Amino acid sequence: MRIHHLNCITACPLGGHLMDGQRGGPITRAQLCCHCLLLETAQGLVLVDTGYGLRDVHDPHNRLSPFFLRLMAPALREEMTALRQIQRLGFDPLDVRHIVLTHLDFDHAGGLDDFPQARVHMLRRERDDAAAQSSWLDRQRYRPQQWGQQRRWEVYDGSEGEPWFGFGCVRGLAGLPPELLLVPLPGHTLGHAGVAVQSAGRWLLLAGDAYFHHAEMHRSQPWCPPGLRLYQTVMEKDRRARLANQQRLRELRNRGDATVALFCAHDRLEFEQLAGRSIEAPAARPAAG
Repeated sequence: MRIHHLNCITACPLGGHLMDGQRGGPITRAQLCCHCLLLETAQGLVLVDTGYGLRDVHDPHNRLSPFFLRLMAPALREEMTALRQIQRLGFDPLDVRHIVLTHLDFDHAGGLDDFPQARVHMLRRERDDAAAQSSWLDRQRYRPQQWGQQRRWEVYDGSEGEPWFGFGCVRGLAGLPPELLLVPLPGHTLGHAGVAVQSAGRWLLLAGDAYFHHAEMHRSQPWCPPGLRLYQTVMEKDRRARLANQQRLRELRNRGDATVALFCAHDRLEFEQLAGRSIEAPAARPAAG
């Protein structure tokens, strides 16, 4: 299985180093990537999360909430959408047969309607909670404009699962290879999950928004930029579960086992290390010769 790392549009909130731990003062724009995966499998192409989509780029004020547009200020570049990067890699977007979602937040599911032929896999509780639209914040983060026309859902019960490195996991995703798993990691949302992919003798675990900054995974002194820590707190739906899953991920990261590589959805350093390029550069086929 070949894995491509895609940054499907960078969020640029104010806050500088208070948000990303790297860039300038509080009136500087931070950079938070949207780390998605494109997998080449025998069953066709599989996309893990979609980031923002073409329609988000072309009509953001009808697709995204004014609150999050102002707060996150995404750099809505068409060439950074999953669909355009898939084309740059030389693939036909119609060959994306499956999409596996960590959760349905606006910056993870905006590209769903760019791939209407794909089956969409997620935990059942995520779909049901997003559809309920039960609070003001839910109506801002979950945008039916992005996925309300999607009918090809494959949903799974995350309450029980087989063991995987100390976590429960959902195996046997319909139509997908056994090297692809859903790992329930509730907290950020009620049906939030990580997605584990096995390739070349090791596992990659995209932990989604279970954490936001690589320093949160430090063994002895976990740390998160204060603005980003506040954002996590505002967005959490189950604080106890979120913190417990962060601790379990921390233990996984620090067990000294090279068979699992752990990364989250929004950390620039993690993305650039895995992708081998800047978050500002779209994926593309290597030059011939």
